[in-house]
Amino acid sequence: MKRVWIGFLFFLFFASCANGLNQEEKQNIAIFKKNKESVVYISTSSKIIDYNTLTRYTIPKGSGSGFVWDKKGHIVTNYHVIRGANSARVKLFNGKSYAASLVGVYPKRDIAVLQINAPKDELKPVSLGNSDKLQVGQNVYVIGNPFGLSWTMTKGIVSALHRRVPSSDGSYISEAIQTDAAINPGNSGGVMLDSSGKVVGVSSAIYSPINASVGIGFAIPINLVKRVVTKIILFGHYIKPSIGIEVDERVNEYLHDVYGINGVAVLGVIANTPAAAIPLIPATIYADGTIEFGDIIVKVDGKKVNSIADLDDILDNKQIGDVVKLEILRGHKRIVIPIKLVGLDE
Repeated sequence: MKRVWIGFLFFLFFASCANGLNQEEKQNIAIFKKNKESVVYISTSSKIIDYNTLTRYTIPKGSGSGFVWDKKGHIVTNYHVIRGANSARVKLFNGKSYAASLVGVYPKRDIAVLQINAPKDELKPVSLGNSDKLQVGQNVYVIGNPFGLSWTMTKGIVSALHRRVPSSDGSYISEAIQTDAAINPGNSGGVMLDSSGKVVGVSSAIYSPINASVGIGFAIPINLVKRVVTKIILFGHYIKPSIGIEVDERVNEYLHDVYGINGVAVLGVIANTPAAAIPLIPATIYADGTIEFGDIIVKVDGKKVNSIADLDDILDNKQIGDVVKLEILRGHKRIVIPIKLVGLDE
């Protein structure tokens, strides 16, 4: 009797292995089912003119991914997915396709917002997570449309945080999430999810000499995306938290090369801003090209500022109205000045 019982247990075990799903597989399937209807396929087109016949043609330009932000039909994607296009269409998981209008873009962070006029019952917004809580080693899932292969999911881990990767306008995103989950052309604008199925990033770029996945992919953290998208939807463009100064990276490079100083030189002060009220002291550039430096920002809230990109990264993670502490090099003195952030058009 005992042998029969043991044999029966072995039978159940092998049957489970052969026909059943383990816990990890069940989780993978649940995450895909929960989010597949929130991810969209974006196709773009451009208009060209045959100057011999003056005939206008519309030709396909490219494709990518995006996701449903809210029931009002806002679709979030990467700026580089729609850059240079004259029109775009958004295909939902149910197969229906809608013409999209452009709400606004923020090229420096590779973010764009579209809008479609679709029935609310066809729109399934994503659940947003908290990218600030991500840790290296935790599982992440990517859903998108690589190479036009719609609604594909890949899995990996968070390989690193706070990576600096090129953005669409030639600047850099310094807060990118690095992953080994396969991200290929067409994944751009899709979602990166944590193990609870919440969006923690927007797939943005791959690092590869052949433009295909080699185990290093990047995503824009969702906490940054939240701040940018909210302002784009409200105002039609991104209003940046600012201290109210004018800067130029070429001057900062000169400052480093000639004087060995890392920081952001204040070149101008915008009227009616906190920088003007303090006031911060701008540099003077003479006719012969020589520069007499004024205030040089070396830290913000204790974080080093070596470039404009560093300053942008810090301020983009703040809110308009926040007070930050600037550490300023003024002559041979270092002083700390509290300053309130204002909103300026980007």
